[in-house]
Amino acid sequence: MECSIIIIETNIRTYINTLKIERNLTDKSTKAYYSDLSSFLLWLKENNVNTVDINTINSYINWLQNSKQMKDTSIKRKYVTLKSFFKYLINKKIIDNSPFENMRISFKTTKRLPKTLSSQDIMKLLRASMEELKDMRTEFRKTICIRNSAIIELLYCVGIRIGELVNIELKDLDIEEQTLLIHGKGRKDRLLYISSEDVIEILKTWLFHRESLNPNCEALFINKYGDKLSIYSIEDIYEKYRQLAGLDAKSTPHYLRHTFATQLLNNGADIRAVQEILGHSSITTTQIYTEVSTERKKQVLLKFNARNLLKI
Repeated sequence: MECSIIIIETNIRTYINTLKIERNLTDKSTKAYYSDLSSFLLWLKENNVNTVDINTINSYINWLQNSKQMKDTSIKRKYVTLKSFFKYLINKKIIDNSPFENMRISFKTTKRLPKTLSSQDIMKLLRASMEELKDMRTEFRKTICIRNSAIIELLYCVGIRIGELVNIELKDLDIEEQTLLIHGKGRKDRLLYISSEDVIEILKTWLFHRESLNPNCEALFINKYGDKLSIYSIEDIYEKYRQLAGLDAKSTPHYLRHTFATQLLNNGADIRAVQEILGHSSITTTQIYTEVSTERKKQVLLKFNARNLLKI
């Protein structure tokens, strides 16, 4: 059976539900799949395409590249989504052949090095909230400042994503054992150790003051109304202290994660261990940090480069 536009339209929802159940994907991931498939369906309708074959896919890719001028990374994602969807249709015996069977497309992917902060910048950032605390006059403002300090400290100390931070609940933090359970991407949990005694003390202080905000939920970090903080709130908090510390205006909370990972590698950490700590499903994702991990390269070249020994 050929793949018609009707088959595509009637099976998108079923496919998305399958992703949720069988592959246990997050809502964010399934929304991305749905968006890609819906965009393709809309393009088919606008161009009066009734049957999808290899030429249809090629035309769609060309349209994304030339008319929409999308980045290769975005086009590759849509390509992978469509290929996966048609594979699903074949497995369910809804169609006989996939238009991707004889298709070979290579995408150029630009390697983007992770942006990091210097040790001096990290110190400025961590001190910014402490300095602000000295100027706070009311207990409420002190509580908010303590919370903000705990957030910045935790992001840097364990290198978690801000999406992971907002989902931490009280039960995930074990102060005595100094452990933190993180609910990562793809619903993969990992247990991290909070190695800094200073960070543990800040968290203890925050937990004591947290009750004064009359919590309505079990989230570790809450807003002034007692509700769970949003990702946007974390971004605003970081932006506030970024400005107070006088850091690069382009830096984001994710710079703390990049810095954390790079410094681990600089200090001799095993890359597999760093992969587990960061929650990367593939070592390839972690390896990007070796590109900016200059300290180890410096030590190797200082110690082993034969040119250092030549006296001309």
